Amino acid sequence: MTVGWNDNTPIYRQLKERVVGMMLDGILKAGDALPSVRQIAAEYQLNPITVSKAYQELVDENLVEKRRGIGMYVTEGASEKLLATERERFIREEWPAMVERIRRLGLNVEQLLRATSPGGPGLAPGGSA
Repeated sequence: MTVGWNDNTPIYRQLKERVVGMMLDGILKAGDALPSVRQIAAEYQLNPITVSKAYQELVDENLVEKRRGIGMYVTEGASEKLLATERERFIREEWPAMVERIRRLGLNVEQLLRATSPGGPGLAPGGSA
């Protein structure tokens, strides 16, 4: 499997974000084992130290736990904790820029809701996309 890594962000952070995404998407649930460091290193052609660093950050944030001699496992409540943290971060860091862009473009709530509803007519005046 080939993975495109972003040159602007350390690989361990990108790997950590992929695991976090899997937790948020429900792919990894409480009690699930993470693939071993060696398995991920071999599959993605990474240095095992890089994988270990990503996993250690997850342990430091209490999202996964090390079970000596067995592996790494997703902790109880990890998804809920992540969801709360990601919501707060989104509102604090991303939402203000979106609101500013919406204002600049002169969009209103009805247009935004219409554009995001399944089969909605889009943003064009008169209700056609």
